Amino acid sequence: MVDYGGKGVSWGTTAIVSTSLRGHEVAATLQSQQHRVRFSDGVDDGSVIFPLSGIAFLLTTAQELIETSRAVVFERIQSFISVHRNGFLVIEAALHESDEWDLMFGIQQRFLGSNLRILPAHNNGDIVKNMLIIAKATSKPHTEIIQDRILKAKTQIVESSPVWEVLDQI
Repeated sequence: MVDYGGKGVSWGTTAIVSTSLRGHEVAATLQSQQHRVRFSDGVDDGSVIFPLSGIAFLLTTAQELIETSRAVVFERIQSFISVHRNGFLVIEAALHESDEWDLMFGIQQRFLGSNLRILPAHNNGDIVKNMLIIAKATSKPHTEIIQDRILKAKTQIVESSPVWEVLDQI
């Protein structure tokens, strides 16, 4: 379990990971942080799914995308987003140079209006950290807590607003 926010609150989840990532550092890191990792042949190669959050990540490197034809890349991404409603394409590169940014821009243009979001990352640590932040923020109990906090803050702002005092005086 990972401690987030320094408050000693641990959070753990289940991740369904493509068997193609069995030896990958991302899967090992998730396991070392006490998350339940289940490997599956039934998911897209390179994908990590957090079922409690309804979030899926397709992991790739910028080099893989550059070396592969655009048609094959777009077909793979299209297949991924047709299955996953909340999908993230995670593109790893130690340094995102102009070729990588052009590639990301091309993918964004092609899938504009879809449910795909692109997440650039520099290393496997960034990938795991960002995946877990997104998965936690979108998991069922945490979304309810966040919504409750927003509602309380909104109520407090409205109640302590000087506008109400002015209206009462009028």
